[in-house]
Amino acid sequence: QVQLVESEGGLVQPGGSLRLSCAASGSIRSINTMTWYRQAPGKQRELVAGITRRLNTNYADSVKGRFTISRDNAKSTVYLEMKSLKPEDTAVYYCYADILTGVTLMGYWGQGTQVTVSS
Repeated sequence: QVQLVESEGGLVQPGGSLRLSCAASGSIRSINTMTWYRQAPGKQRELVAGITRRLNTNYADSVKGRFTISRDNAKSTVYLEMKSLKPEDTAVYYCYADILTGVTLMGYWGQGTQVTVSS
């Protein structure tokens, strides 16, 4: 059984910073791409940032220059460093990972964590 456990989000003032983490555990052989998504109320879930096992990254245009994704392969953990937060960054943030267990590659989701940017 594989689990993705995210750190707590929180309430942050506009212009503030927050770091999220997401740790994978279970019968894992390897983890391919790890990705952060977010979903704001009344909106579709959208990709925020992704990182491959070789540390190639991609970002949504709306977060470029403000958010940084990283990962620690030894810890099976992905991070999202968020700076200069804006009210429009308010959403539930989810991590997603493509994980190889045995001979099966499957996608797994974290439980989601609320990030609220407000004064």
